[in-house]
Amino acid sequence: MSGPVYLGFDLSTQQLKGLAVASDLKSVAQAIFDFDKDAKGFDINKGVLTNDAEKEVFAPVAMWLQAIDTVLTRLKDNGLDLSRVKGICGSGMQHGSVFWNANAESLLSMLDPAKSLETQLEGALAHPFSPNWQDASTQKECDEFDQVLGGEAQLANVTGSKAHHRFTGPQILKFQRRYPDKYEKSVRINLVSSWLATIFLGKFAPFDISDVCGMNLWDVPKGTWCEETLQLTSGTFGVEPLKQKLGGVPEDGGSHLGNISDYFVKRFGFSPDCQVVASTGDNPSTILALPLRPNDAIVSLGTSSTFLMSTPEYLPDPAVHFFNHPTTAGLYMFMLCYKNGGLAREEVRDLINAALHPADVNSTSWAEFDKYLLETKPLAQEDDSKPVQMGIYFPRPEIVPNLPAGQWHFQYDLASDMLTQTAKTPHYPYEDARIIVESQLLSMRLRSRGVVKSPGNNLPPQPRRVYLVGGGSRNKAIAQVAGEVLGGSEGVYKLDLGENACALGAAYKAVWAIERSEGQSFEDLIGGRWTEADFIEKIADGYQADKYEKYGKALKGFEQMEKDLLAQHLA
Repeated sequence: MSGPVYLGFDLSTQQLKGLAVASDLKSVAQAIFDFDKDAKGFDINKGVLTNDAEKEVFAPVAMWLQAIDTVLTRLKDNGLDLSRVKGICGSGMQHGSVFWNANAESLLSMLDPAKSLETQLEGALAHPFSPNWQDASTQKECDEFDQVLGGEAQLANVTGSKAHHRFTGPQILKFQRRYPDKYEKSVRINLVSSWLATIFLGKFAPFDISDVCGMNLWDVPKGTWCEETLQLTSGTFGVEPLKQKLGGVPEDGGSHLGNISDYFVKRFGFSPDCQVVASTGDNPSTILALPLRPNDAIVSLGTSSTFLMSTPEYLPDPAVHFFNHPTTAGLYMFMLCYKNGGLAREEVRDLINAALHPADVNSTSWAEFDKYLLETKPLAQEDDSKPVQMGIYFPRPEIVPNLPAGQWHFQYDLASDMLTQTAKTPHYPYEDARIIVESQLLSMRLRSRGVVKSPGNNLPPQPRRVYLVGGGSRNKAIAQVAGEVLGGSEGVYKLDLGENACALGAAYKAVWAIERSEGQSFEDLIGGRWTEADFIEKIADGYQADKYEKYGKALKGFEQMEKDLLAQHLA
């Protein structure tokens, strides 16, 4: 094979993935480093370490260094000629921070290709760990952030989001209070995405214009740092030193940051002309995995669950997130994000398997879960005269709504508008397969209804298409229910390579950044090369009038259920 190749890297909670595409967007190679299976010397579980007493979830940064060397070795061993790579772009789990010390840039610039990244760069870190998006240790700091501009709505108006435990601003505030010496000695703070770019570049890389919006520190409408939240975050250390630690933010999402570090040229055979492109967050990268059209929705069914749309309207609200689009000025990314995605579905799956097959307590089969998911009627309503069943399933403390870990069950009478809390569902845990999937999807529908529009033909507001990505995208039973709850006038689709959507989006970003003509948009270049039949598969029907209307009526009860639970836990 010949011709240019572009590498996209996705650094997620449990894996580092490297994926190579050609100019025609076809995948040509990939390699994975699974942290639990492949990492040496780290006592992790599902990619992270935890301090349950403090609700802390974090990862050792040295483990990621180990992963980069290994993934590149595997790509090369699999036959990829790395000298063909013209551009590299990263996708990093959002919000996580890495603190570099004063030795960092010197060490980055003098890497010995005969030695590993891990052995050479551990001494460049001011702190050995990076907080994970599942971390819930910053409630005190979040309360301060939500008040610094006069309330959470005002904070959302300026920074695109209310304060969240995982967001980088509250995390930095906690860090500088707990480790003032380490904070003062830090010369640069990276996000996970800019950390990836820093490693490949061999010097500090800036934040990307989209990922910077996940910090509660960036004024999205003004396109500059928010002085008030910077002041809160820096405390007595001052705003200017913090600005120096954060660095600049190029407006062009396709910025060429520079040539790849000489370390990778000599160790792996990269061309010295290979360009490092501004890396972005995993969620912004996901919307780059296809030329997303207006009113299309991406639902990511991974460890967490997310709902993503591209929109020209900036409509901030404390319940949602708005980010700058990672490539296209004038567009925004609308996002809902839930900690309790795949983990919550797995918990119900395991309950069903244990009830049916007590001798096989370690079964991870989805067969029984899928069976009961499809056999149970919508909202587990036995007939139209009976109440519908609802529930909330949170193995971990949740973001939206802000509730502790727990499981709650309710009945809602559609006719009388009566909501009643119950101990369990009538046929626990079997019909919970249906109820948990509906619960996750109803929350997305509730919070996206201000953004979705009618796709035409006198249809009610709903997405044109629903694209599923992530591990759960393989599950056609979940896809069927997604269409029933969320709609989708043209159906529900699985994105090919959906489990690698973040790496794919990063690779496409590199293609666009290197090969675009002057003024050419991402949508224009990628859309012109993207052949729908090669990349997506329709796996379920979307809009069904009777079921969509029924779920629409249930939204009122679902919203009240959340309000009641919030009131209980605030009391």
